[in-house]
Formats: sequence, structure tokens, C-alpha cells
Amino acid sequence: MPEQTFEEGKLIGKISHYFNNIKVAVVELSAPLKKGDTIRIAGGETDFSQTVASMEDEHQKKEKAKKGDSVGLKVKEKVREGYKVYKL
Repeated sequence: MPEQTFEEGKLIGKISHYFNNIKVAVVELSAPLKKGDTIRIAGGETDFSQTVASMEDEHQKKEKAKKGDSVGLKVKEKVREGYKVYKL
């Protein structure tokens, strides 16, 4: 039976750090992610979706990242360590 994905999406990682001053979250990926994907970040009182507009790894812009990578993503809302990241 094929795996069903509902609106919560597929879990692809979690937030490991958040830089409040620049509104960038560091995501530890457990699945691939690419620029243009729609993600959902959920945890605590926070639950929002956004498109991945830019992604960086060690200050280098990336088009895509693979499982095991940690990438910095510009986020539109404040997030905290441990929040889950889903791909929609």
C-alpha cells in the first residue's frame, strides 16, 4: 500500500538553531530538500507553511540539499530548536 501523505506533509528534519536577528533557521535534514519546495514548520504555538526561497550551507547558496545536511533557511516566523520541518 503506498504511503499516504496528508496536509501535515512528510517529516524531513528539525530545527537545530535559530538566528533571531537575521530570521534564519538551521535545519538538520533527514530527507532531501530543494529550492522551490513548500515546507511546513510546526512546534509549540507555531505552525506555518512557506516556500524555500533560498538555502545556504556554510554561507554557500545551494539549490538542493541531501539527507544528513544542515542548511540555513530564511523563515517568515520565529521558530525554536526542536520544531519539526515537513515537506508538503
